This record gives sequence, C-alpha cells and structure tokens, in this order.
Amino acid sequence: MHSTCEKSATAASSSHGLMRRRRSALMAGVLSLTLAGAMIGDMVAPAFAAEVTVPATTAQQMPSFAEVVAAVQPAVVSIRVKAKATPEQSSFNNDDSDGDQQQGPGGLPYEFFRQFGAPFGKDGRGPQMRPRGNGGVVMGQGSGFLISSDGYVVTNNHVVDNATEVTVTTNDGQDHQAKVIGTDEKTDVALIKIDGKSDFPYVRFSGDDVRVGDWVIAVGNPFGLGGTVTAGIVSARGRDIGAGPYDDFIQIDAPINKGNSGGPTFNLKGQVVGMNTAIYSPTGGSVGIGFDIPADTVQKIVASLKDKGTVTRGWLGVQIQPISTDIADSLGLKGTKGALVASSQTDSPAVKAGVETGDAILSVDGKPVDSPRDLARVIAAYEPGTTVRLGVWRDGREQAIDVKLGQLPARQQQASADDVQETPDGGAKVGSLGLTVAPASAVTGKDQKGVAIVSVDPDGPAADKGVSAGDVIVSAGGKPVGDVGDVTASIDAARASGRKAVLLQLKQGGQTRFVALPIAKA
Repeated sequence: MHSTCEKSATAASSSHGLMRRRRSALMAGVLSLTLAGAMIGDMVAPAFAAEVTVPATTAQQMPSFAEVVAAVQPAVVSIRVKAKATPEQSSFNNDDSDGDQQQGPGGLPYEFFRQFGAPFGKDGRGPQMRPRGNGGVVMGQGSGFLISSDGYVVTNNHVVDNATEVTVTTNDGQDHQAKVIGTDEKTDVALIKIDGKSDFPYVRFSGDDVRVGDWVIAVGNPFGLGGTVTAGIVSARGRDIGAGPYDDFIQIDAPINKGNSGGPTFNLKGQVVGMNTAIYSPTGGSVGIGFDIPADTVQKIVASLKDKGTVTRGWLGVQIQPISTDIADSLGLKGTKGALVASSQTDSPAVKAGVETGDAILSVDGKPVDSPRDLARVIAAYEPGTTVRLGVWRDGREQAIDVKLGQLPARQQQASADDVQETPDGGAKVGSLGLTVAPASAVTGKDQKGVAIVSVDPDGPAADKGVSAGDVIVSAGGKPVGDVGDVTASIDAARASGRKAVLLQLKQGGQTRFVALPIAKA
C-alpha cells in the first residue's frame, strides 16, 4: 500500500511538473506573440489598439476642402431662364422614340451633352429646354459665378441663349433679375448682370495653368440642387470634343451633372481654373468625364463682352488643311505639324501680306502651330488690326511674313461650326454631311465657281444619296455657293427653320442634279 501510495505521489509530482512546464511554455508563447504584435504594430498599424490615428503625412496628402468651399461658395449662383422656343425645342420628344443614333467625334454616338438640368438634344450641340404652356416659351436652369462686387455673372451661352427672362439665385437664397450683357456661341461663354447692389461676394480667375493631376473643386446647381460641391482631379488638357472651332477643354473627373453648366471649377487657392460646360455620358449622368472651358479663355471672352457686348476675332483669310506625311515629304518638311494653305480669299489680309497657296504655316509670333485647328484658335485670339509674324515654309526654306489681321466676318463666324475639321488625307470636312471639300478654283480641272467634293465618307449621308468625289456644289439651300462657308451657312439656316435636310445642286461634267442631304439637329 505504501509502495503504491509512493508511486502515486511520484506520478502526481511528475504530472504536476509536466503541467508547470506546459504552462510556462504556453506563457512564453503568449509573451512572444504579444511582443511580436507590438513589433508589428510599430512597423505597420496599431491593429489591436482601441484608437486608430492617421499619420500626419497621410492627413497632408488628403486635404479637406472645407475652408476653400466656405470661401468661394457665396459667389456661386443658380440661374433660371425663360426663353423663346426654337422649332426643335417646341417639338421635343423626351423618350427619343425615333431610335436615331447620330455620330459624333471619332464615329462614336453623340454623348457629349451640354449641362442644363432639362432634357438634352442628341447631338450634344445644345440643350433642349422643357416646354411650358402654349406660348412658345421654354424653361431651363444652370449655374454661374460672380466675378465682381457690382453683380457681373459668368455662365454658358447655352444657359441663357434666346432668354427673355433670367433669374439669379444667390447662395443666401435671394432671387435677382438679371440681363444678358453679351454671349459668344463659339466658345459657349456668356456674361450677365444683376443690378441694384454693389456688395456681392465674388471670385477671381487663376493666373496659373492648371496641371494634369491637380486637385479641383466644382460647385454648381445639378438637378436644381444649388450649392452642390464635388471634387476630383484634372484628367487631361487640350481636349477637342467637336463642340466648336476653338475647342480646348480641360477634362476633369469631379462629378458634374445636368444643371452644372456655367458653374466654376476651383483650384485649392479658391481661384477659378475653368467653367463646367459638357460631360461625356452614355446614361445622361456623370461617369467622371467632364469638360471645362479654361479660365484664360473665359477671362478673355468676358472682357470683350463687358467692353463691347460682342467678341471680335482676328482674321487671316485662308483656307487651310492638315499636312499629311506625303505632303510633308513633298515639301521637304521633317514633320507634319503646321497648316497648309489650300487657298486664300480675295483681298484678305493673307493675300495682301504675300501668303500664297501651298505655303505651310509653321508658327505665329514664334510659337509653333500644331494643326489647322490650332492656327484658327491662335489667330482668333488676336484683336483685329494686330500685326503678327507668320513662320512660313516655302521653296524648301522657312521665311517670315508679317500680316496685319482683319476682323473675322460675322457670316464666317456663324459658318465655322462645321468648318475645317482635320482628315487623314487633308481638306475641309463638312462633318454633318460626310464630305471633304475644297474651293473648286483650287482643284485642278474643276470649274472656277462652287465647291468641289474631294472625298466622300462611305458611311455618311452623302454617300447614301449617291454623291461622289468630283461633284461640284454650285448651290446650297437655293443660294449660290462660293466657298465652304456658304455650304455651312445653308446648313445652319436649314436647322434654324426646322428642316431635316439641306438641298444641294451638284454638277458633274455637263450634268446637274439636286440632292437633299439629311442634317443633324442643332
């Protein structure tokens, strides 16, 4: 019995020792895990801490926009408009039941929409406001921003186009009647004025170029929700979306929607870097692709509107086309940048200065010209009467020609929406008709009068009607054609009267015929 008890005591003692060793090993393991956790926590984040803090460097990288918004928001306004209905606005069909899908830049469906807070036209050229009542009046809304204490407000042309009554709601909820001082259709900029006060809060334009990747803040009136703030970055610069002859948009990813049109985009200093104008969207809502008119463009246009109520542009008086690789080789040029003079208009500033057909314009006042559109934009930015120095390539060498610019005629300003679009083989493309044309006098073997068709888009409306290269347009809309501007002016006139087609008289050899070509809605 004693032996048995002794053995039991020994076994118990052994068991207790084993338990102590296991307990010690377990505690050591817990301690190791605790120390390891502490070390990992020091290296990464306090995973087991009750309070999580963000490092100061991270906080600096993710700024709060609250102070900027508080400073600029009082100067941002909402705009309501009563306007005369155009034929297309009066016949607006909200369900788009006809199923047409018109083509835009790059052959994509037109999904560049002007922002207005009301239903949109399918071609993106302007909003279709909602008809109200039976008096041919439509209602619309947009955004804007004050640029002076005495009530000058900047917005988009398409927000106040054809307006008969403009009401501005300031950030404090007060309504003010405003009058339109001036508008510029080509850049989609408008200036309006609130009377009766001289102490409005206002914002300033930025004097610095915004960079791709910079933070920006958009403030506006999307869907009638005034004072809405969104933020994002600059996605790209210099975007051409086919909206007009002087496209040079800033692309941003800050969400903007219907009703943001005319609203400002700010940098982190609270300065205006752009004005919200358009979005790309397959749904009608924001998908993070918005377009702003750059602040320097807006500022120049506004200054002209405030001073004269209109915008005057420099005029060179040449028909221009891109420089293809083949053309560059034939001229002895090393690259394809610049603009080739296809023809010059009689008594134009270019002709008087000695610019000739076949010259390649490579620079203006020492600044390189990238393309025909770039040249048009640069020349238009000068005041009429300004003397500019053109860098011209002729006879295998570059030479300088000084040109005193004229004033761009009003008819050409109206017609330029469809004028001079770049094509791979060169020429002036009337995009809505699917034609590339040139003055007949500049095309070998063609009649001196009219506009010769250089090429036809096989998928365009002209090809469907049997129009072919070599045809000469002698009249459009019942009026004689002398240049591309006459064709585009006839298209504009047909749109304005609500017609669905423009009538062209074509000549091929000794035969003439009439063709009605469908046109896109404006």
